[in-house]
Amino acid sequence: MPDFWLWYASLLAYAFLYIPLVIVVTFSFNDSKLNAEWVGFTLDWYRRLFNNADMLIAARNSVLIALTAAGIATVLGTMAGIAMHRYRSRFLPFMVFTPVAMPEILLGVSLLIYFLNSLKPLLSTVGVEFDLGLVTVIIAHITFCIGFVAIIVRARLAGMDESIFEAARDLGASPWQTFRLVTLPLILPGIIAGALMAFTLSIDDFVITFFTSGVGTKTLPLEIYTMIKVAVTPEVNAVSALMMLITLAMIVIAGRVAPDVLRAKA
Repeated sequence: MPDFWLWYASLLAYAFLYIPLVIVVTFSFNDSKLNAEWVGFTLDWYRRLFNNADMLIAARNSVLIALTAAGIATVLGTMAGIAMHRYRSRFLPFMVFTPVAMPEILLGVSLLIYFLNSLKPLLSTVGVEFDLGLVTVIIAHITFCIGFVAIIVRARLAGMDESIFEAARDLGASPWQTFRLVTLPLILPGIIAGALMAFTLSIDDFVITFFTSGVGTKTLPLEIYTMIKVAVTPEVNAVSALMMLITLAMIVIAGRVAPDVLRAKA
């Protein structure tokens, strides 16, 4: 009986989480402009989506932002994860994990105020024009992605035997040789998983992007938000289904590369 109620509660929880996603994917193939009822199967909404110039521009911007932010955040997050593991500082984890734990709306407003009230006037004094756009979005995404990469890399290092690194030093390896020949190959799965996770978090972020994008900057989440102001059409369902597919694929690949990545993120 206890096992029955445990399974029953689990199924209800998973149904609550995934049934809306299944409905979104299903109605992206609906041969009707309305989502009120199922009319028939069609791929027309996906064809319209790939012929939508605004959507293609938004997709290009999202991929560019995600690739750039994930690349820089991976390098900085790896360095932060190694530093936290090596020096056991209490202050460093607090600084790295704060953007992860901070509510997105608070982080977005903070970055917006920083860009407009601090960075823009500072750069204007040296003759550099600065305004909200793709650059500010990339900086904002790097800010919150660093913590996730650092968590994953640190979790990878925590499960390693320290005697491996001591043996490399005893054999005459310099600190750089120890990192390049021993540390880096061992933590490489964690680095790849962190990069994939950062890419996933960046490409579908809305709240922070909304505050830091400025006028005229389009990303997929912002374009979807603009579209649903009129109505939730099957075209919105189609782009949502594609984003969901990309996100789930990245998470699955990250979990395969480093099985402890999901536990580290939790």
